[in-house]
Amino acid sequence: MNSKKNIYVIQKHYSKNLHYDLRLEIKDILKSWAIPKKPPVKKGVKRLAIQTENHSIDYADFEDVSSEEPYGTDSVEIWDKGTYETYENKKDKILIHINGKKLVGNYCLIRLRGQKKNWLFFKY
Repeated sequence: MNSKKNIYVIQKHYSKNLHYDLRLEIKDILKSWAIPKKPPVKKGVKRLAIQTENHSIDYADFEDVSSEEPYGTDSVEIWDKGTYETYENKKDKILIHINGKKLVGNYCLIRLRGQKKNWLFFKY
């Protein structure tokens, strides 16, 4: 296991469709995945995670919340934040331990066979 604790953040993104952006610090950037449904807090719940463009580390603190209710288009708020440790980081599989406020424990990102951007994200 890599003993370095890296940045972990999930931003709740109110755009055309509400989704959650999972961001993991890997090699001085934030690797990013869009999760269409609420991230899994319990074992056995799997979520689609669609890999998106990388972001700079500075983006981990980004929030832009509309003052209008319900939240306006493209509002972003930090849903969970903390650190994570890597157990395994391969091309198609990432095993991590998340130390957030809402997500805590061992999580897996695994690329769907034959897919370029589609992954599953779940607690194990």
